[in-house]
Amino acid sequence: MSAFMKRWPTQSSVLALLLAAILGALVSWLGFAIWFAWGDGQHQLLPAYLRPGVDAKTGALQAPLHFPNRESFHRALSQGLENVDLPSVAERAARQILPSVVHLRVELGQADAAKDEQSKANAGSGVIVKEDGTILTNFHVVASAAEGKLIISFADGSESEGSVIQVMLEKDLAIVRPAKIPDDLQPATLAGGAALQAGDQVVAVGFPFGIGPSVSAGVVSGLDREFRSPDGKRSLRGLIQFDAAANPGSSGGPLVNQRGEVVGIVTAILNPEKSRTFIGIGFATTMESAGSAMGLPRF
Repeated sequence: MSAFMKRWPTQSSVLALLLAAILGALVSWLGFAIWFAWGDGQHQLLPAYLRPGVDAKTGALQAPLHFPNRESFHRALSQGLENVDLPSVAERAARQILPSVVHLRVELGQADAAKDEQSKANAGSGVIVKEDGTILTNFHVVASAAEGKLIISFADGSESEGSVIQVMLEKDLAIVRPAKIPDDLQPATLAGGAALQAGDQVVAVGFPFGIGPSVSAGVVSGLDREFRSPDGKRSLRGLIQFDAAANPGSSGGPLVNQRGEVVGIVTAILNPEKSRTFIGIGFATTMESAGSAMGLPRF
């Protein structure tokens, strides 16, 4: 018992420890008070948006922005946005999809004099949907590929021969596989059209008349539309109607939403005249329809 009592702290040592703890707490509190009152403490404890900033040129401390009410905040925000050059919806969507759009043409080997015109007649667009280079397009774009050579032009300017590996005639769709792909291949992001509404902004990208890639913007004009070709040989249902400009050569290109996600494949334009030019009504096959037809993942 006597040995245990010798190891037990004496009253004086306990008092010394207590005084040391109190002194340490006082010193810590005093340091905090100095830091808070004369240092940077008040600023650091505030939320970031309420902290004063430092002028990069003069080094002077600037007071934080203060808005007496919500109306003044919105007014200041609107005035600030007027001075900011923000990209348009079409620009952002186009920037996202352009690396994934390809030009498709079928070379039939005619005499040189007729080769250019024939090449334009057997040309269209497509969109890369997988990392292995798989391309989704319209069947009518590559229908003559069996009679000639299918050439794919990528966004980086490189070209490759391609082969049609799957078709779905009733939906006018085809899948093309290139023989070689660029190192920086970028497949498109696909999206379902369930959230689409009439009036939503959309962008069509392709090679109308072989010119491109060309970007045109418009809106969704209607949903679940039906298109019947002038010769009566094609009838497509469940289409997206849009008014972004599309012309011969645009077929097979992507129709994308505001985020640059592919929601459809440009398939047809409506024009009762023989000119085959765009008069404001275009149709796109939905990605749900394309996915079910081509075995792509569901959305």
